This record gives sequence, C-alpha cells and structure tokens, in this order.
Amino acid sequence: MNVGELLTNSLSPDHNTRHAAEQALETAARDNYSVYMISLATELASDSAQQFIRSASGLALKNALAARDLKRASEYAERWTALPANVRDEVKSNVLMTLRTSDARAGTAASQVVAAMSAIELPRGMWPDLISQLLAAVGDTSNPRLRQAALQSIGFTCEVVDPAVLSTQSNEILTAVIQGARKEETSHEVQLAALHALLNSLEFVRSNFEREGERNYIMQVVCEATQSPHSPVKAAAFENLVRIMQLYYEKMRFYMEQALFGLTVLGMRDPDPSVALQAVEFWSTVCDEEIELQMEAAEALEYNEEPLHVSYHFARIALPEIAPVLMELLTQQDEGTDEDEWDVAKAAGTCLGLLAQVVGDAIVAITVPFIEANIKSPDWRRREAALMCFGSIMDGPESKLLETLVVQALATVIETLQDTSTAVKDTAAWTLGRICEFVYDAIAPEVQLGPLIQALLGGLQDQPRIVTHCCWALINLSEHKGILASLDDIDPPTTCLSPYFETIATHLVQAADRPNNESNSRTSAYEALASLIANCAQDCLQHASNVLVHVIERQEQLNAMVAQLVGLDDRNNWAELQSNLCSVMIAAVRRIQGGIAPVADRLMAGLLTLIQNSAKQPTVLEDAFIAVGTVIVALDAAFEKYLEAFLPFLVEGLRHHEEYQLCTISVGNVGDICRSLGGASVKYIETLIVILFEDLQSPVLNRTVKPHILSCFGDIAMAIGAAFEPYLGTTMAVLQQASMVQNTADADYEMSEYVNDLRSGIAEAYVGIVSGVRAGNKADLFYPYVESTLAFIGLVASDSADRSEVLLRSTIGLLGDLACAFPAGPVMQQLQQQWVLDYIKVGRSRGNGAETRKTANWARELVKKSTMGSSAVGTPTL
Repeated sequence: MNVGELLTNSLSPDHNTRHAAEQALETAARDNYSVYMISLATELASDSAQQFIRSASGLALKNALAARDLKRASEYAERWTALPANVRDEVKSNVLMTLRTSDARAGTAASQVVAAMSAIELPRGMWPDLISQLLAAVGDTSNPRLRQAALQSIGFTCEVVDPAVLSTQSNEILTAVIQGARKEETSHEVQLAALHALLNSLEFVRSNFEREGERNYIMQVVCEATQSPHSPVKAAAFENLVRIMQLYYEKMRFYMEQALFGLTVLGMRDPDPSVALQAVEFWSTVCDEEIELQMEAAEALEYNEEPLHVSYHFARIALPEIAPVLMELLTQQDEGTDEDEWDVAKAAGTCLGLLAQVVGDAIVAITVPFIEANIKSPDWRRREAALMCFGSIMDGPESKLLETLVVQALATVIETLQDTSTAVKDTAAWTLGRICEFVYDAIAPEVQLGPLIQALLGGLQDQPRIVTHCCWALINLSEHKGILASLDDIDPPTTCLSPYFETIATHLVQAADRPNNESNSRTSAYEALASLIANCAQDCLQHASNVLVHVIERQEQLNAMVAQLVGLDDRNNWAELQSNLCSVMIAAVRRIQGGIAPVADRLMAGLLTLIQNSAKQPTVLEDAFIAVGTVIVALDAAFEKYLEAFLPFLVEGLRHHEEYQLCTISVGNVGDICRSLGGASVKYIETLIVILFEDLQSPVLNRTVKPHILSCFGDIAMAIGAAFEPYLGTTMAVLQQASMVQNTADADYEMSEYVNDLRSGIAEAYVGIVSGVRAGNKADLFYPYVESTLAFIGLVASDSADRSEVLLRSTIGLLGDLACAFPAGPVMQQLQQQWVLDYIKVGRSRGNGAETRKTANWARELVKKSTMGSSAVGTPTL
C-alpha cells in the first residue's frame, strides 16, 4: 500500500480520484489496521515526504484514534488497544520522533496524534512514561522546535484527558509549562506553546492555585506575558486570564487590585484585534461570574441563608475605567465584515450589555453622554456605535429610569431606520427589538406605538438582516402588548395591537414570500406571524383565520411541488418552508381552537399529504405531527373523523425508534387522542398500546422517550376507564420494573434528570390509572397494586435530593387519589403511616409553588376525612 500516493490522491480536485483514494484508505484501515497505522506514522515521521502529505498523515492517524461520537470513539479505542504492543510502540516511536522535525505543521500534527493516543492509553494505565518523555523534551534547550512541539503535545493531552488521570504529575507539568511561558524565554513559539498548554492545564492545577506562593508566581508569569512584544503571545496570555477568572474568581481580588485592572484596559486598547478581543472577553467573563453571584445571593436571601460565594464587585469598581474604552471600541467596526463574523466592536457591545446587567443604574450616567454625542454624528461608525450602546444597556438598569430615556430617544431611533448606512439601520432595528423586549412599557399606545409599527413594517422591505431584526422587534411587541399584557382578562376582547393586526399580518406574509432565507429573514417573518397570532385578542380572530387559510393554501402549493424538487438545495428549501408554515398553523389552531372547524378538512388533508411526502425529512415530520396534535386538541371529539386516515402514520411514528423526537411527539399524539375522544378512543387503543409496550422494550429507542410512554398509559386509562382492565397487569408490571431504576452514587446530571423524569412518568401513569378505574366503578381492580404504588411513593419521598417539585406534587396527588379510591379499610390504614403524613407536610411548605401547596392541602384533607368514611372531596387538576 503506497500511503503517500493515496493521501495525495485523497486531496485531488478530481472527484473520482479523490473518492477512490478515500475508499482505499478506509478499506486499508478496516482490513489491515496495524499496517495502516504503521504506514501513516512512517509517512508522518519522514523528513523526505512533502509537507502536505505529512500533515495529511497526521490527520488520518488522529481520525483513526479519536471521534466525537462516543460509541465510535469507544470502538476506536478498543481497536487501538487490541493491537500488539510492538505495533503500538512502533507507531508511538514514529510520532514522538516527528516532534523533533523542523516542519512545524508536521510537528503540530504529531502533537495532536500524541494527545489522541494518550486519551486512550493514559486512563487505562498504559504509556506511563509519556509525560516524563514530553517533559524531558521540553527541557532540551538545544532544540526550540522540539520544545515547542512537546509543549503542544502536553497542551493537547491536558485538553482531552480527564484531569484526575494527570493529577499525580500536575506539579511537573505545571513547572515545565510555566518555565516555557516566562518572559525570559527567547523563543516566541515556545512561549506561545507553553501558554496554550497552561490554558489547557489550568483546571487540574487547582491545588497549586490554593497555595499562595505558587499562585503568585503563575499570575506573575501570565501578567508579564501580556506585555510581550509578540501579539500572539499577548493574546494567549489574556486568554489564560479569562480562564483563570472563570475558574478562580474567589482568588482574584489581590491581583485585580495590583495589576489586572490596568493590564486589561491596556489590552482592550491594543491595536491587534486578537489581543483586544481577549481583553474584552476578560471583562465579559467577570460580568458573567458576577451575574451568577448576584443570582446566588438573591436566592440565598429568599431562603434567609448566607450565599456560598461572595462577589467582589470588580465590574462596578472598574466601571469608570472600562466603560469608556468599550464605547470607543464600538466605533471600530469594519464595513466589510460579515454580519456573523466576531470582531472587537461586537465583543465590546456584548460586554457592555453584560456590564449593564451587573451594575444596573450606574451604567446610564456613563453611557448617555456618549449616545447623545454620537447618535447624529456625520460618521456612520459613531452613529452605529451610539445605537449599539443604547440597545446594550436596555437590560439591567431600573425600568423607570430606562422608560424616561426611551420616551426621549425613541423617535430618534425610529428615524435611524431610514439611515443611509445599512449597518446603522441594522443596529437601529436591533435596538428597537431590545426596547420592545425590556422597556415595552415606555411605548405609549396613543403616541409611539403607531410610528414604531410603521417604521418596523417599512424595515420588512429592507435588506435581509434588517428584516430579521424588525421581525424580532415585532415578536417582542406581540408578546408584551398582546393578550399576555392584559392583567384583568386572560382572553381580552381587544388590545392596543388589535388596530394594527391586519396590516402587520399582511406585511409579514409578504416578507415570508421571499425567495430565500438569507440572514434567516424568511423564517423570522413566519416566527413573527406565529407570535402575532398567538397573542392576538378576540377581535382579531377572524383575521387570524384568514391568515390560516393563506397558510393552508401555501402548503397545498408546496405539497403539489414535491415531485418537481431537484437536488438537495431544493429539498432543503421545501422542508424549511413546510416547517415555517407548520409553526404558523400551530399558533393559529391553538388560538382559534374550535373556530377552525370550517377549514379543518383542508387543514388535515394538507397535513396528511405533508406527512406522506416527508418520509425522509424527520424535522418536517415532527412539525407536522405537532400540528396534528394541536388540531386534535382544538377539535376535541370531532377529530375522530380524521383518525382512521391519521392512524397508520401515527403507528409508523411510534415505531420510528431511530428518530426519537418523532417517537416522543407520536406518544404525545396518543395522549391527545385519548383526552379528546375519551371513551370513544377505546376502539383504537389495542393497536396503540401494543406498540407502546414494544417501544419500551426497544434497545434502540432513546431512553428519554420512556417517561412519556409511561405517562401515556395514564392518559389511556383515564380515557377508557374500566376498559383498561385487559392491559392493567402488564402496565403495572412495567411501572414496577421502571420504579426500580435509581441513581447511583456517581450518577451524572443527565442520569439524575432521567430518573426524575422517569419517576414523574410513573406517577402520572398511576394517577391516570387510579382515576380511570375509579371513574369506571372498578377501583377494586387496583387494590392488588396499592402496596407497590405506596412503595414507589415512599422511594420518591426518601430521595429528596433529586426530586423535582413536579414529581413532589404528582406523588402527593397520587396519595390523595388513593384516599379517594379506598376511603376506608387497609389502604387507609397505610395512608395513616407517619411517613405519608410527613411527606404531605413537605408539599405544604412555603418553599413550594401555590399549586403544590394546594394539592398537598387537598391530599391532607382527604386522608383526614377518609378515616370518617367521607369521600366527597373532589380531585384537583394536576
């Protein structure tokens, strides 16, 4: 096998040549892995090989060892460790030899391969001398290139290996890295590599940071590196300061006072954007940390406790120094920069917004003069900077203070939507969106609302990125001036937006008819249309119905076009449009509810056609199934006329184990059908419940679907009552088996969340089953399962650490349901146990929400009254 030739061909511009080479490399990796790896390592180490071939060899080696997908990464690790030791040693020898090469790209590639191998071997106790070999290379002062590559290897290894694995060698690693990062280092490349290695090792040198002397030395080296004449070194030093602030905020007070305030201000003023960006990021990180500390302090105050961590208010102290610098950085826009490209001006705007959240009102006095001085500047950069500054401070200061500012400035901001500069118009639209999101009370319906809407509608005819921001502003207006703004009526007859509804909807429909989705403008128009409808008052429902008809017609047109789609771009565009139309449909159906009856036939016909056409578009299928779910809820029992046509698709969705989101939505559809049709759903249940049991046994289906399936059993039982008897035994066995899943001592967050969701699903199933058989006068059917049900509740009661309030409320409600079903006798005696009474008392505590306390009080009264033979207390809606 000529690896060099294959790698050369794999980079060929000719598709056939490239494809053939890629296939040959894949075959070699699969059929003769050891020869493949040795060949690649030999090519990487060969100084006679061309530079691009060596780099390609390194990349192929790394890709044969590491993968983002956990399952594939595990398979690669097993494949590597299964090789004979002599083969692995030969590969490692060649890779380590490459660290000495003068070819910097090959050396960097070798460093990445070292890290990929170490990620597999070090956690398994293999390659014990790797770190000592790399540290020895770092100490070889005669070969700067080797030192650089060795430091890169250490850095990459620290990035991919669990810190606990390297903890025993952390002192030696830190010493070598700090030596390379010192200002006395004569090679900028070595110093840069050392700083990158330090960045990746900061997390596992916590014990060193706890020791003041070592911490002082580390901070001294990093701070001195910020003054390097070499810009990449300076940027890397500030990047280290960002990470240090994230990890060790509580240790930074002394260093902030002594050096960091001044150094970071100088860094933000650095002419090199890479340096300025990291210095700005430092203050964004400070703000992020202090926002978290504010939230922690507020939560502690709520419970009359002391916060675990203390804020040193670095941002507030530094405000007079850093805010003026940030405002000047706002003026450093590059007119040719892509809108998605991160630059110093964007970073400064983000930092200013975070600063406003931390310091609140104090930001206003320091920014208003800048805004007033520049909002009408002849220089577009200064106009845009003033708008960015104004928009950035909308979240943080006290609302009344901002309302005064907005009332004074809104007309000027609206005017700038007509600016000659696209950048200024874009930021003006964004600023209006921020005003509509955070200071909406300042928009007086009688004065500013009309001009604001007129300006935003005008912006919908502008360039795509301006359209996107105008749509976002309209979304915020809909949410804050629509039905949610009505304090007295959850479904008000009118709102201040009602007179504008038809005009706004018409303009949004026009904006949604754009031929492409540049800057997400078309999707934004659909999102704004959905928000407008979802928040409209009663007097706009007819207009909302008209929009729904338009959307149905548009979907019919797209469904008719499916046979004409050519190429991936066409199919993706079609799928995106269908998802957008579904989003508006969902909003309209939820708002209009039973009023959709006159168009229900067309609506369902379109959705069923869409489902039929979207077999290979899982996201479109998901949206279509959600839309059908809203129709089920809106039509209630009248949906049965469509069920026969929908049922085959629903069955297929339930069996779509690989697309677990679609399966989850399908399970939700089953619940919707049961709740809407009630007892009439019994004729469809046998087919559906058998598939649900199959889903639970599937080794492929994502575990997150299973809590939804368990909950669905409760919906089915609630709907069909006593007719659930044939399925009761199997269902209870499944629930008892599921209740055995528990957290282990080392369970991660995802596992804890899953167990909590699973238990919530079990509780909802029990509630539905108990309520269903009781309503069907067959409560005795459940009697054999009371003991296991109480055991489950006892398990939840004893595990308070990972118990959500939803789970607390549903299990206490289940106790009340049992008291209703069995108001006397042995069951009631069990409900009189002290642990039951104590658990209900937990639900009644002030730390819980009103609904939880209400449910707990209800359960308590039932348990008390049932001892006297009373069962007249009604069941609350949970």
